[in-house]
This record gives sequence, structure tokens and C-alpha cells, in this order.
Amino acid sequence: MSRFLLLILASVMTFSAQAVEYNRPEPGSNIVGVMEYYQVNKGDSLLDIANKYDIGLLSLMEANRGVDPFLPTPGSLLTIPMQLILPPVKHEGIIINLAELRLYYFPADNAEKVYVFPIGIGRIGRETPRMTTKVSQKIENPTWTPTANIRREYREKHDIELPAVVPAGPENPLGDYAMRLAYGSGQYLIHGTNKDFGIGMRVSSGCIRMNPWDIEWLFQNTPHGTKVKIINQPLKQSVEPDGSHYVEVHEPLSRTEAQAGETKVVKANDELLSMVSGDEVAETKLSAALLLQTGIPVQLK
Repeated sequence: MSRFLLLILASVMTFSAQAVEYNRPEPGSNIVGVMEYYQVNKGDSLLDIANKYDIGLLSLMEANRGVDPFLPTPGSLLTIPMQLILPPVKHEGIIINLAELRLYYFPADNAEKVYVFPIGIGRIGRETPRMTTKVSQKIENPTWTPTANIRREYREKHDIELPAVVPAGPENPLGDYAMRLAYGSGQYLIHGTNKDFGIGMRVSSGCIRMNPWDIEWLFQNTPHGTKVKIINQPLKQSVEPDGSHYVEVHEPLSRTEAQAGETKVVKANDELLSMVSGDEVAETKLSAALLLQTGIPVQLK
């Protein structure tokens, strides 16, 4: 990578063990970051690389269709999706886009920064619901009280008899930190994990799962009462201040097990279709983006 590109990266995002920090874009813009690239070393897996950049495994797989997740070819160049179109909602508090498997945090006390994290969400049959809510409770070293349905599932599928309450500690799947969301019976949490997989995937019973280092940072930097909005938006778009048009398309979430192996259609809205109408090159780029669903911003015109 050129020294010039490295200087650009340093100016728009910061990598750390706690968060990926972006400078918020100029007024009227919705794009942050620049694309990164990584040359595969012998022994690398996509999970290793995803953790290195603190991005989700499925996001990395989307951006590199056809690459073996366990044995990517040494020497090959992978696209790291570090450029993003911000979610199409008011940029405040915590925003979770289920289709992206990403959590965005817009701190109220710092209008210049946005922090982005990979997350695990509810699996098919135990979907994470869309909601507008807030952080109602912050819990350090949480205990876990599995529901009757979860206890039955563990018993029937895994031959494991869960206790009524799992104490804090290394066997607790909530990890070291949890933030409760004010929704329904209050059973939905943003929490850590005691496992080394599942981030950037659909693996939970409905809660939002984060890497241990990410939830620790978010827990320490998110005030009680922070607004939380959960959306499910596989297609994001932006018209930039210079007049350029971008789209970012993710694979929609499967609603049933039968859909899991199928190609799922993403349709352009009327505004987007009107935007590219009559421009053959833009129409072709849009059709390709809707079909490929790489999760990478594509400039249409």
C-alpha cells in the first residue's frame, strides 16, 4: 500500500483494540472511511483477518465472494470493507443495522466522531427485532437467566441442562458487560461473549453480541439512557456534495432456513431508479450492485 494511502487512512479512521473510529463526514456527505486491502499470509483464516480489522466475518465474506473462509489462498489480496455509507436515520446514540451486522455509535459529546463495531444478532427463528428504544440498564459482570425455551433447546439439542441462573464468570455467555434495552419484557441486551466466534454472524437468541474488547469500550463510553435504534436496511444510498451517487448493498437476512442458501433479491426504490434513469452506465452498475450484494459502496455516477 502506498505511503499516500496510509496517510489518508490515518486521517479518516483509527484502529485500536477497542473500536474502529471514523471522522464524521462533511455536511451533506454520508460516506466515511476508505477501502483497505490485505495480502493473505499462510495459515490465515477469514476469522483471523476479520478480528485483525475488527469487522464481521460475514461482512468480510460478502466483500470477497468465493474465498475459502478457512483456507484463503496465501498471497491473494482481500478487500477489507472499511468504507461505509452511514445508516439512513438520524445520527445519534446507537444505531444497529441488522442487515449489515454492524453497530454504529454517535457520541453526544463528540460531534466529530463515529465508532463502528461488528455484531452478532438473532438467528433464524429468534430474530432480533427492529425497535426504537434506549439503554435502560448497564450491568458489569452480569448473570444470565436463560428462558424456559432456551433451557429446553439446550436440553433437546445439546443434551445440556442449564441452571436457572448462570453466574458471572468464564462460563457465562454474556461475557463481562451487558446493556439492557427498554423493550417489551426487557430481555434484549447488547452484551459481550465468552466464545471466540459468532461476531458478524446470526448466532444469538435475539440479543446483540459483541467482541469482548468492543463491548468493554462501548460500556465505558455509553451513558445510561443512550438512544438505540435498530433497523434492517440491506440497501443504503447517498448523493454526495459533489453530485456523485453511491449505493451499498448487503445480502438480506434470511427469514426461514429454506432461504438461507438462496439468493435473495434487493430492489431499488423509486428514488434510486429515477436517479440512474437514462444513464446506461449507472443503470448497469446499479444492477450489478443489487445482484452481487458485496456490502461495498459503489459509485454509480
